Amino acid sequence: MPADLSLEQPVELKLLRYWELFYLFALIAGLVALQLQDGQSPSARMGASALLVAGFGWYWWFGHRPLVASDGEVTAKVGALAVAGILACFFGALLLVPGAAWASPSVISQVFWLLPLRIAVVAVVLISFVPGLVSLSDGDDLSEQLSTTIPAGVIFCSLALMLGLFIHRIAQQKEEQAVLIDRLAASRSEVARLSHEAGTAAERERLAREIHDTLAQGFTSIVALVQAIESELDTDPAAARRHLELTARTARENLDEARSMVAALTPSALAAGTLADAVRRQAERLADETALTVTCRIADGLPKLPTAAEVVLLRAAQEALHNTRRHAHATTVALDLSIVDGNVRLSVRDDGVGFDPDAPGTGYGLTGMRTRARQVGGELTVHSGRRGGTELVVEVPG
Repeated sequence: MPADLSLEQPVELKLLRYWELFYLFALIAGLVALQLQDGQSPSARMGASALLVAGFGWYWWFGHRPLVASDGEVTAKVGALAVAGILACFFGALLLVPGAAWASPSVISQVFWLLPLRIAVVAVVLISFVPGLVSLSDGDDLSEQLSTTIPAGVIFCSLALMLGLFIHRIAQQKEEQAVLIDRLAASRSEVARLSHEAGTAAERERLAREIHDTLAQGFTSIVALVQAIESELDTDPAAARRHLELTARTARENLDEARSMVAALTPSALAAGTLADAVRRQAERLADETALTVTCRIADGLPKLPTAAEVVLLRAAQEALHNTRRHAHATTVALDLSIVDGNVRLSVRDDGVGFDPDAPGTGYGLTGMRTRARQVGGELTVHSGRRGGTELVVEVPG
């Protein structure tokens, strides 16, 4: 079956071709048997043969052509018209030569294909017994003829019905399979649509976290620096110039982040160096832009992590320092990047006011970091309280 579950042509049209081939071969066999009949004049045999061929021509014109046009779909009008012509020619041939009954299998196949089952059964009964009744002669004992004709008709009718029901069941199964294939194709399309929507939503959420952890924090720093510059222009020009330089540097880094997100969605801080260098620069920036005392300890021999894991740790450091700067009212901050039990651990501690980590909040901060950590097989924990101090720990597999 093709991967897209589509059929080259409708099932009904494929079955139609099979039964038409059976009809043709059975008709040819009946015509050959008819010509071998003894006791019939050549003209009668030729006339009966012509009628049987005419029945096939009738079917081809009034049955085959409409069926092909409708992709093999049998309508009541087409079926009745085609079978009426076939039966008329068949019974006409029987009147000329009773041996035309040899062509009855060809007729039966089309009867079961073109008519509803109940009507087809009635037609098969007629096809089974009419040839025997036509062959009755006045000269012989009628009861003796009936004793032979009726059992033969019963046997033939039984076999014909068995064959016809088998044909009908095959056609029914093919139709059911076609329906199932259509449903499966529709289900696959629905699954593909839902998967696309889920992927789009996940990508949208990821980009929202990415923007929150990079550009939004950078712009927040720029706003804070500009506000500091405004207050220092008249009173402390040297500090204002220093903050102006920091503003320009932060803006350039934000621009680099934006370009990096567009190009490959890999943080420019990691593209320009190692994870340790990137974390150290975050600590140095916080110390330069604020009055906080910032310490940064990085263990030697850190393993090379997948880019996704390094991004998680860097974004966690950025978010933790951003939250400390905005909300903690701390005086000291300590960053530790170390190896614990084969995992790489980032710890960010401050001596600020603390908060309740279980309290419902808004935004993408802790929720985004926790989601990032889980995506790479890591874990995020936060220890804080109203008594003060907060520690954020992120571990990822080494």
